[in-house]
Amino acid sequence: MADFLSRCGQQERALAAYDRALELRPDHPQYLFNRAAVKRYVGELESAEGDYDRVIHLNRRDAEAWLNRSELRQQTLERNHLEALEERFREGFDSPADEVSLRYALAKELEDVGRYQESWDHLVAGAALRRRHLQYDVRQDVATVEWIIEAFANRLPAVAGFRSREPIFIVGMPRTGTTLLERILAGSPEVCAAGELNDFAVALVAAVQKKLGRAPVARRELVSASAAVDFERLGADYLERTRPRTGTRPRFTDKMPLNYLYCGLIQRALPEARIVHLTRQPLATCYAVFKTLFNRGYPFSYDLRELADYYIAYRRLMDHWHRSYPGVILDVSYEELVTEPQSQARRVFEFCGLDWQAAALEIDARTASTTTASAAQVRRPIYVSSVDLWKHYEPGLRPVAQRLRAAGIVPADL
Repeated sequence: MADFLSRCGQQERALAAYDRALELRPDHPQYLFNRAAVKRYVGELESAEGDYDRVIHLNRRDAEAWLNRSELRQQTLERNHLEALEERFREGFDSPADEVSLRYALAKELEDVGRYQESWDHLVAGAALRRRHLQYDVRQDVATVEWIIEAFANRLPAVAGFRSREPIFIVGMPRTGTTLLERILAGSPEVCAAGELNDFAVALVAAVQKKLGRAPVARRELVSASAAVDFERLGADYLERTRPRTGTRPRFTDKMPLNYLYCGLIQRALPEARIVHLTRQPLATCYAVFKTLFNRGYPFSYDLRELADYYIAYRRLMDHWHRSYPGVILDVSYEELVTEPQSQARRVFEFCGLDWQAAALEIDARTASTTTASAAQVRRPIYVSSVDLWKHYEPGLRPVAQRLRAAGIVPADL
């Protein structure tokens, strides 16, 4: 029941169910592990660490518990798990996935205490091992961007779309502050923070299949046909699909980063929706993505050259959307958001047609759950320590910098 409730986004009820399960089976490692994950979602980080401590005591081989515990807080020289992690690492691995988790845990804690070269070495080895076990070709994603630009080469004739001001789409690359901005917007009593929804992509595929009268549809054909679907129906279908998570307030946020692929379609399907695009210094973005072990998705993130190629394609598409739909998408810089939070947040509120709320910036006081990779970080007050973190790894990031420089994205002297 707890697992079911958590998957439905009802984390408080899930936590109560896990509490009861652990009353009946106090030393069940999987119940403890799952409860710790839910505590992380709801912000009970210290208690979550206690649960992970107990999991590791009961089963030292649970490499994922070691990683999750490392990510709960900023480690310090006085309080970290490095000695225990290094000992566990020397004990060997039951699977490649275990080695990956332990290397990412070591990379995280070594970075926190300023041992950057050791951190990078573990990160590169862990990412390479993860990549070897993925079936992925970045050329397909790069080609998809070209197909989208071809299908939406010019601003298409206006269509009515579905008239609704409810959605606020927050798009961009992962690890660029999308969760931070969502939590700021959730400071408005008008806004429900719905998290990362895949409903627009699902509704779009359904619309294309309906138009063509068959399924499945190859990706290139799907992209081509997407320019001629019934956009009003697409907008209505998207909203209907979100209803298990939305409808409780006048507005809601959808912070699925990959919705950047659909900005032109969103504008046609939901012309009154707002689209906010988070940007971040390119090398900072690529490093933040590279150092994250995603549960699923983002397969481009484990090889620096593939990551650079994907980033270049993403920027090419966003530039295309801006040219085709000027004024429709609001760019917000992550660096400016964390260094000048009030002015940037006010700007976003105004763009979205929301009344400013002074409490919007008190994100650490917000109780709503979040299940993204930044679930622990967003429990802290707004901080700037991540802005220049990538600079410690400039030599290692050279393959990324060279590709971005050749694409004209970063200056020659960077």
